[in-house]
Amino acid sequence: MKASQEVALRTQLGTTNRKTSWRRKILHNWELYLFIAPCMLYFIIFNYVPMYGVQIAFKNFLPVKGIAGSDWVGFDHFERFFHSYYFWDLLWNTFSISLYELAIGFPLPILLALAFNEIKNGLFKRSVQTVTYAPHFISIVVMAGMIITFLSPSSGILIRMIEWVGLQPASFLEDPRWFKTVYVLSGVWQSAGWGTIIYLAALSAVDPQLHEAAIVDGASRLKRVLHINIPTIIPTIAILLILNVGNILGVGYEKILLLQNSLNIESSDVISTFVYRSGLLSNQLSFSTAVGLFNSVVNAILLLTVNRIAKKTSDNSLW
Repeated sequence: MKASQEVALRTQLGTTNRKTSWRRKILHNWELYLFIAPCMLYFIIFNYVPMYGVQIAFKNFLPVKGIAGSDWVGFDHFERFFHSYYFWDLLWNTFSISLYELAIGFPLPILLALAFNEIKNGLFKRSVQTVTYAPHFISIVVMAGMIITFLSPSSGILIRMIEWVGLQPASFLEDPRWFKTVYVLSGVWQSAGWGTIIYLAALSAVDPQLHEAAIVDGASRLKRVLHINIPTIIPTIAILLILNVGNILGVGYEKILLLQNSLNIESSDVISTFVYRSGLLSNQLSFSTAVGLFNSVVNAILLLTVNRIAKKTSDNSLW
């Protein structure tokens, strides 16, 4: 009896000590907790609190009844989406655009960062970096307007340049076969320069003594890039690749919606634009929420899967 009481007392004392230690840590680092509080409040208010409304994906939501008062329908909205004739088209368009963008847009910032890192002329390096960074600050609306203007069949400057070299220009914004290329290449042009910042920061951690030793051993610049610079940024590459794959179905609707028309909708209609039309234009709130939830769940599964693979193969993972 006494032994059990001693164990219980020790457990209670241990719990009390842990609570006291936890409070002391908070009081000791209160400035850091105060600094991070706005960020935590942002995620709680705008990311976690709205999760309460996810339940309308399983209800026949009516605004007059509210979320709690609407009738449950289970997985009816999901089954309707899975059995619809447009399900595979939406999935294919979303996957193909994301994979296309990943294949071209992911390695380009790495190559640019490696090239910038090798430029020794400071003025030229800053000038090129500024030129490549600048498109990032153009809004999506302005970017879409520029694309439409440049590719206009009647007055587009790119169309005129293609005609000037003696080629027959295609209908880039009307032909469904060209939409994905226009979308991806314009996105790469806008974001590639900005994406180099992370890799340049990672390259700044390279020990100069490694390059000096390699030069003494007779290594060329290419060999130093391959055997010193690239291995240094591989953990950064792995983390960003995991995040990109985890967002493979997260193609935004803003730019696609601005470039979309009745002629290219065959290849431009993705899950996000379908959710926009179903939820806001057709007022099918429960159905559009179900489609959006499906999209988020697939992204989460992909993120966890790729992160687990990366952890087992290279030990470079998010957690």
